[in-house]
Amino acid sequence: MSIGDTLAEARRQRGLTITQVSQETRIRETLIRGIEQGDFSPCGGDFYARGHIRSIATVVGVDPVPLIREYDEEHGPPGGMRAAEIFEPATPIKIHEPRPFGLGKILIVALLAVIGFAAYHLVSTDGTHSPASQAANLRPVVKPKPKPAVTPAVRPTTVTNTGPPVAVIRLTATQDCWVGLTNSTGQQLYQGIIPAGQSMTWREQDPVSMVVGNPPGISLTVNGKPELQNTQTVGYLSINPSQQNPVTNPSQQNSATGG
Repeated sequence: MSIGDTLAEARRQRGLTITQVSQETRIRETLIRGIEQGDFSPCGGDFYARGHIRSIATVVGVDPVPLIREYDEEHGPPGGMRAAEIFEPATPIKIHEPRPFGLGKILIVALLAVIGFAAYHLVSTDGTHSPASQAANLRPVVKPKPKPAVTPAVRPTTVTNTGPPVAVIRLTATQDCWVGLTNSTGQQLYQGIIPAGQSMTWREQDPVSMVVGNPPGISLTVNGKPELQNTQTVGYLSINPSQQNPVTNPSQQNSATGG
């Protein structure tokens, strides 16, 4: 049985209509019909097709893991990456252990201490044998009373932030959502599914592009300002920290026509 047949049969057994599934998942009815018929082309790519399969399977009471595995076998793995690689560092972190303090360094420090003590003792001893006549010829010196010093007033200085501008992107998922983040050269900075109840924060100094699946299931802010407050299936953002208004919202991809 195909992925679409499995989802359609489970929906009918639960007594749900396509409209009810669409209301629960916020996925267009035309997309759900296409998926049940085995047509994933209107989904906008493998990344979003997997997300739609997961959402529909959860509503109709089917385990989504085998269905997504079957999709990967037919269409290839998601970007040639394992899910664990998203959360693992690309380069292992090396921890340098402190080197022991050598015996030779200890001897050098001890020798320097002995030389210093001998020099101090020689100077202090020479000062105690000064002639008594020198003390007799000394006259008391009257020191002038010091005048009170006038301290100039210190003006407060204004500290300006000369560092590069930073865009603080914070996403909190109330439902499962799918996020892709790339820089201006097309390099992928992040790709993965953020489960409901979890949050992610990015601090970017360079322009980035962001793609979000299931925008109604997230709360997204850029520098504290809410973004993507709509009911679209897929949301797109262009973020440039160097601009006064860093966020632009280009025309969003229309995954399917009609209903």
